[in-house]
Amino acid sequence: MNWSIWSRKPEYTDGEIDLVPLRVGPADPALGFGRERVWRITEHGRRQEIGRVSYRSGDSLGIYYFGHIGYHIDPSWRGHHYAAKACRLIRNEIRLSGKSSVIITCDPDNFASRKTCEALGCLWESEVDVDQDLRKRFDISARKERYIWIV
Repeated sequence: MNWSIWSRKPEYTDGEIDLVPLRVGPADPALGFGRERVWRITEHGRRQEIGRVSYRSGDSLGIYYFGHIGYHIDPSWRGHHYAAKACRLIRNEIRLSGKSSVIITCDPDNFASRKTCEALGCLWESEVDVDQDLRKRFDISARKERYIWIV
């Protein structure tokens, strides 16, 4: 285990959750994610990871299906809007990368993720079939809903 991640200080906080940097760097070049930043989500002042949020700065076919932002909240911590709060905390990060809007995608049956997009005020763009080659190579769902978040 890399213990250094436990000693890092939060980069962003809203007094309820903290975002602790986990990693930064180029993502999988096959997906064209560009530079990717990943943060651990913790309750404010605590060390236990309750989820993660990531921001990918690229624009590619991979981003079209996976989105610029990814998030996950561990099951026992769901229902507190932590994913939306984490997205709001990285808003300036997105702006600093030169974007005024980003794509968030989710599976059509992922109601929690859809509620996160609604809480952020995202605009529903479309539901799309995922490219079959991408599905085979990266184990991604057959359909994705695309939302635009104007930051």
